Amino acid sequence: MSFKTVGTVLTRTLWARGNRTPPLARSPRVNRLSTSCRALAGSKQIGKNKGQSCSSDTDRPSGGDAPSSSEPPHKCGSGEKKRQKETVGAPGASGVRRRSFTSNAAPMDQTSFLWSRYNDLKRLVYDLIPPGACKSLNSSVIYANNEVSLEEVDIYGFDYDYTLAQYSNALNALIYDTAKGFLIEHFKYPEEIAKYEYIPNFTVRGLHYDIQKGLLMKIDAFHYIEPGTVYRGLSPVSDDEVLYLYGGTFHVPLSQDSGFYGKGPKVKQFMDIFSIPEMTLLAVANDFFITNDIEYDPVHLFKDVSEAIGMVHLKGYMYKWIMQDLDKFILRKEETDAVLHRLVSQGKKLFLITNSPFSFVDKGMTHMVGKNWRDFFDVVIVQADKPHFFTDCIKPFRRLDNNGDLRWEKINRLDKGQIYKQGNLFDFLRLTGWRGSKVLYFGDHLYSDLADLMLRHGWRTAAIVPELEHETKIVSAHRYAVTLTWLQALTGLMERLQTHRDPASKKVFLEWQKEREELRVMTKNLFNPQFGSIFRTCHNPTYFSRRLSRFSDIYMASLSCLLNYDPSYTFYPRRTPLQHEAPLWMDQLCTGCMKTPHIDDMASIR
Repeated sequence: MSFKTVGTVLTRTLWARGNRTPPLARSPRVNRLSTSCRALAGSKQIGKNKGQSCSSDTDRPSGGDAPSSSEPPHKCGSGEKKRQKETVGAPGASGVRRRSFTSNAAPMDQTSFLWSRYNDLKRLVYDLIPPGACKSLNSSVIYANNEVSLEEVDIYGFDYDYTLAQYSNALNALIYDTAKGFLIEHFKYPEEIAKYEYIPNFTVRGLHYDIQKGLLMKIDAFHYIEPGTVYRGLSPVSDDEVLYLYGGTFHVPLSQDSGFYGKGPKVKQFMDIFSIPEMTLLAVANDFFITNDIEYDPVHLFKDVSEAIGMVHLKGYMYKWIMQDLDKFILRKEETDAVLHRLVSQGKKLFLITNSPFSFVDKGMTHMVGKNWRDFFDVVIVQADKPHFFTDCIKPFRRLDNNGDLRWEKINRLDKGQIYKQGNLFDFLRLTGWRGSKVLYFGDHLYSDLADLMLRHGWRTAAIVPELEHETKIVSAHRYAVTLTWLQALTGLMERLQTHRDPASKKVFLEWQKEREELRVMTKNLFNPQFGSIFRTCHNPTYFSRRLSRFSDIYMASLSCLLNYDPSYTFYPRRTPLQHEAPLWMDQLCTGCMKTPHIDDMASIR
């Protein structure tokens, strides 16, 4: 059974079993006025039951709000019209079958009633989700935020790092160790920091860092800090302390939050994959000063760590490591080669815009595609200085010769087979004429690669999100499916029964609330024990996820996902229901639960 089928069955069963919002307690007189006669089949049965009591639409334990003994029960008179039998539908709408609260069973106390509803719902959830319910989720799917027809795309553009070239996680440890060495040797930090080894998977992409407070945290799409995801150094900060530090709220004001490119005056967002070792080094350095009770300024620490990480790139260490062992660091080279061959064979134009130097790109592309890799691209631009490449109109293009040396002539056209440095997008558009939705550009950095192209120039954009592969495996697990479904069901039960406010009910709700918090922690820890999923907080999208949906038309785990679709394929975003809309078509609730059109072709390449 697929997960969307489970959702359909669960939704329909919940409606059918009467899990609807209970009405507030009413007086016996109001209850009598709102009752209706049961519709009984056959005129003889009607005649025999002229004095039958009526039923009422309630959701409470039997025996509650019964008519007082001093008032006789309401009888249906012979002249009253029989109410038509009503069909089952949404609660509160016409056509809802009325439920009887009249019962011969012994009255149920409030606590027993609430727990019986709890147990019934839990049994329903576990019965409806068999093992393997979510195994149909596919990490090779391309996900759509906006409708995109590949048939209309004539020009494909690419970033290089983490787009054409996918790197292994071994690179993060080298960046961390080298930057840590710069922190000690160049910035004269205590040598004891060298004892801190790199911690894989301590952080995730998209986190925010409060520069003045030295806090690493995850923020949702509404600028609220997710409780339990705030770290000072390597230690979690309690929710009470977070509230104290932020004036009694988890909200981070827009004035303090990261700016358009993730660099706010007080809070920075780490958006690219290269930032993972930087966040780890920040956490380690903070932890050293705190645990050793050494006074320090978090602002100075942030500046020094940022410069140390920058030195790794500026001094060319990262480029040297990769070029010395291409097989170790570059992943999926065959798939990149297959994508480029396929696009060129379909008559598409290709271009490359990267911040990396030509010697590094040339070495990597030769390793992945071959010595004639430049024949695939109509335009190649290196050391472009993104995101300024997309916003400034000052820097001119300069051509490099075959040795990588700069030429001095003015650039009046961009020729195939040539290498260009710097430049700006405005000259690029003027010289190529490539504008609008016929251009699709791929990149891994939502701000530096995609934001300006979508918002200012109308290009189609595609985000490369390698974390999708890991997160899709988690979401596909049976444990996650059961935990999340029960969490949602329990939340819905609390919402429907919250009108029960007597002391016994409040005690039950406290237990339910505690279990709900435990379930939320469980689902978070399945992704990352410290910060959870990069796409969700407890229930809201993360700030990263919001930017992803804003700046990318489509997104995928790797460039190789393109191999699963033909050149005329159209990506349609799922019409997921808004809060005020009903889930009328369950397929729209579960993207990724389908087989990609050409998954067999992909398997042969791998």
